[in-house]
Amino acid sequence: MRLRLPEERPTEPPTGYKIARPVLSYDGTRAGFTGVSLGAALPYAVLDEARCVYGRRHRAPHRRCDCGFHCVHDRERAEAMLCAAEHRSAVLLDVTVLGVYLRFEHGFRYARQRVRTAAVGPCRCGAAAAALADSGRGRAGWRVLEAVCGACARARPGPGAAVSLAAFARLAGEGLRVRAGGGPAVPSPAPELPGPAGLPELVAEAALLQARLDLLQSRLARLGRPEPGAQG
Repeated sequence: MRLRLPEERPTEPPTGYKIARPVLSYDGTRAGFTGVSLGAALPYAVLDEARCVYGRRHRAPHRRCDCGFHCVHDRERAEAMLCAAEHRSAVLLDVTVLGVYLRFEHGFRYARQRVRTAAVGPCRCGAAAAALADSGRGRAGWRVLEAVCGACARARPGPGAAVSLAAFARLAGEGLRVRAGGGPAVPSPAPELPGPAGLPELVAEAALLQARLDLLQSRLARLGRPEPGAQG
């Protein structure tokens, strides 16, 4: 006899929470997410179907495999995962569980999902996130992004180094809503990234450089003076 698991037929799709890393395609035309463990090898879209990460031909989720999308029931449990050092740059996703799923004590393993909301954490400097920028990591065809504030986004070199939260939501499509921290989730439009530094900022930087130059010159002058009582 085959052991049959109890079947559920909910009137509405279940929901859950998970953490993931936002990714942007190399040409900047597509946005999505990637898992933080086994799922890191397969970036997925906002609305997508799970595939076996081991390359097997069975459909996910298979009872004798650990393939498929994963999520937990409680938001607090997902947020706790962000405390780990290796997950600090991840985002918190609110997802809808679609298709076949297996229920566990703390969550689901399932076939299809729709990402409804992505909550982006603060910038490394502690300020609220205004954009997502290249983190320096990635895989073939995809760049892994991290949260940055407006000031840090300006400091990123090269064109296309950062994309606003609204632009990421637009590229991801399917009605994804992206928010910074605990703020309201809005798909678009959102405030544009701050532009280059204006004249007051440049004047302040020039004054600082001049002060440092004057200090250096005074120290060099003292080094060149002969000591009292020194022989010529």
